[in-house]
Amino acid sequence: MAHRLRTVGLDFVETAPVRLVFAREVAASPEAVYRALAEDVGGWPQWFSAVSAARSTDGGAGRHIRLRGGTRFEETVIAAEPNEVYAYRVDVTNAPGLRALVEEWRLVRDFSGTRVQWTWAADGTAAFRLGLRLGRAGLGRAFRDAVTRLDHRLSPTAAP
Repeated sequence: MAHRLRTVGLDFVETAPVRLVFAREVAASPEAVYRALAEDVGGWPQWFSAVSAARSTDGGAGRHIRLRGGTRFEETVIAAEPNEVYAYRVDVTNAPGLRALVEEWRLVRDFSGTRVQWTWAADGTAAFRLGLRLGRAGLGRAFRDAVTRLDHRLSPTAAP
């Protein structure tokens, strides 16, 4: 059953009870990564294997996301600074125990391309928070694999 989460802002990324931060260097430019994150929402399932369906809503101000296994998110984009940051808050989900969630993607140009940093900022029941901490390694692998696939997809030498 879907339930509404607490409304939080971008500052929640720094204050959440549980913050999981992952980073990876990619060869793609910040412009290309940002386009894939913010403008090609429907393309997420092609590079982020946990996502089975994704679509932009409200002219890009929101997103509907479905994960493999059936978890659903209705989200509001709370930061969209081209080539720098893309963040969204989950407003409604069927995930039990979750009370608030913001995901932030930060992009920093470096010598060889882009440093991509993904922060998962969450609050929930004690059992949810424990499960999230225990699941950190799995989320880290999902991020690493997704960003690697995204980088390959954005590479000028990647097959169409």
